Order: sequence, then structure tokens, then C-alpha cells
Amino acid sequence: MNTVFYIAKRYAFSKSKTKAINIITRISAIGIIVSSMALFVVLSVFSGLENSLVSFTNVIDPDLVVLPSKGKSITVTANQQEKLKSLGKITNHSNIIEDRVIFTYGDKQIVAILKAVDSNYPKTVAITENILHGKWIQPNTNDAVMGSVLANELSAGMYSNDKLLEVLAMKPGKGMITMPEDAYIKLPLYPSGIYSLNNIETDNKYIYTDINVGKDLLGFKANEFSKIEFKLINGTSERELTSLLKDIFPNEIIKNRSQLNEGLYKMLKTESLAIYLIFTLIIIVTLFCLTGALIMIILEKKAHIKTLYDIGFSQKKLKRIFLYQGLILSIGGVVIGLILGITITLLQQHFGFVKIADDFPYPIVFSWKNGAVVAITILILSIIASYIAASRIKILMSE
Repeated sequence: MNTVFYIAKRYAFSKSKTKAINIITRISAIGIIVSSMALFVVLSVFSGLENSLVSFTNVIDPDLVVLPSKGKSITVTANQQEKLKSLGKITNHSNIIEDRVIFTYGDKQIVAILKAVDSNYPKTVAITENILHGKWIQPNTNDAVMGSVLANELSAGMYSNDKLLEVLAMKPGKGMITMPEDAYIKLPLYPSGIYSLNNIETDNKYIYTDINVGKDLLGFKANEFSKIEFKLINGTSERELTSLLKDIFPNEIIKNRSQLNEGLYKMLKTESLAIYLIFTLIIIVTLFCLTGALIMIILEKKAHIKTLYDIGFSQKKLKRIFLYQGLILSIGGVVIGLILGITITLLQQHFGFVKIADDFPYPIVFSWKNGAVVAITILILSIIASYIAASRIKILMSE
């Protein structure tokens, strides 16, 4: 066994003659254990929150979407339609027309997004699996499917005879408007279903109709659409299909799921980074105890150190003794802390002891990546803390 490491191990596991040094060493070891456990659990919680929040949006998010680079519409030529049909990498694609419009129901009025879709839409995203009441829209009708939050705001039921759901959009064109009613195109809608994704923002965002309603209301031509959504065949390379779509639509924008929810991803990553930095600061403060304990041990072992120096140990080797001692204490603390953190994470993940609501456990996800982040962070900081303490050897030898 390496002599330097052997001496470091003896110093790490043997009790000091000074009681204060033993107390400070224990405090630093406990601090490393608690810090590594807490950091791992917090990172696991943020992983769970990210999975939970993104899963709600991903229900109605396509694998890929083609969006206009300019204006509000894409013009799809007959040649492009043929190329889309010949693509072997997709299960389905759906043409979409959408815009923010006004909906009225009785004396109530709201602004929401009309999403007019073709018959392929339920095959492209899993919207029909989230219909709470009623049924999905029938082709070539004025049926409408609205989110549960929108339905509550409008107090709208399905196939109501006493009130009429109407949608209004500004007429395109120029010139003076003499009568207010001439400024709008108004169409009746008949609520046929209510969907819920357990996401307040999404359930308060869309009202679905047949694509012909969107064309009539917003003045789109037969080959004009707001966007085209795609569902990939399992195992298909997203990058490869993006490249193929770029060849078909060279002037348009192509986005995947994460890019569609870029704001949400950025928010989660920013919050996760902020918490990580806060806990890293706590770990740094904790490691001051380790530095202090090592310096006190160096002062206590002054006679031993001079003896080792006299028998041929260089200052470099003497520094490594206390550097290794700090790493031994840190690695032990990280291992125990991670074991405790992993245990807490797996128990919460499988049994859900801590709950947000009665039937909704706090989301948490076990990930080896989080464990690696914790271990690397604490070990790097421990090396710095131990090196600062070990540098005292040079001062000691000069005295």
C-alpha cells in the first residue's frame, strides 16, 4: 500500500487527542453527508417536476411541427403534398388552422385559440383519450370541443338549446367600417365534447373545430394552413426527419417537442440551476469545517510531520497526506449521503409518502445523472478545501 495513503487513512480514522478536533471532524463529516443527501433529493424533485409538467403538455404536442417563417400561414403546393405522402418516416400528419379569436356564449365572452383540425389530427396526437364528456368533432360539421377550464368560464354545456356558442374573427381587408357588425365574421358552433389534460393553461387555451370552420372564419385558401403537425414512427430519427422536412419546406421553421415548450424548459432549467448554486454555497460553507479540522490536525501532528520530513518525506508528499485525508472523509460522506438520498428518492417515487394533494404525490425521479452531479460537485470542492488546509505544511516547515 502507498505509504502516503496509508498514513492519511490512519489520520482519518484515528481519534485525535484534542476533543475539539474530533468534534469539528464529525461536524464536517455529518455536514457532507447531509449536504450530498439534500442536494441529490432536491435535484431528483426538480427532475420529477420537469417530467410531470412536460408530460401534461406533451399529450397534445406533436413530435415535429412545420411553422411559417413569415406571416400566419404556410402555402402547401401539390408537389409538397405528394412528397409528404411519400415520407416513410411518419405515422400521420395533420394540417392545422389556428388563431386567437372571440367566443361568446349567452352573455359571456372570452378570447381563446380556435384550433381547426383535419380528420388526421386524433391520429397525430392523443387528444381523444382525454375527452371527459361527449365525443370528438365530426368532419364537415360545426362541432366544437373545448377545454374544461374554458367550458367552466363560459358555463357551456354540450348541445345546449337555450344558448348558442358563437365564434367571431376580424374580417380581412382594408377600408372604413360603417357598422360594427360588418367588422367581424361570425359562425355558430355546437359543443360536442369537453377535454381535460389536467393542465390549467392548456385547458384554458384551445377550442377545437373542423378545419373547414377555420377556413371560413379566417379566410384561408384550400392549400393554406397555420402549421402542419407530425407523428413519427417509433424508432425514427428526429434529426433525419427534420432534414427531410427541411428539403420539402426550405423556407419554413421546423420545431420538435422541446422547442415548442422552450419557455417551460428554460424556466425549469433556470430554477434547477438556482437551487443547485444555493446548495453548492451551503456545501462550501460546510467544507470550511473540513478545512478547519485538517489545519488543526496538521498543528497537532506537527512533531510527526517534522519526523516524517527528517526521514525523507518531501513537502509534496506531506501535503498529499492531508489532501488524501480530506478526500477520504469527503468520499465517505458523499457515499453515505447518496445512499440516504437514493433511498428517500426511491421510497417517494414508489410509495408517494409526501403528497401535494390527497391523491397526488410529490413528483420525484431517480436519476444516476443527479448522483454524478452531486459526487463531482462535492469532490471538486473537497479537493480545493483539502488543498487549502494542506498548504499549511509549507508554512509549518518554514517556522
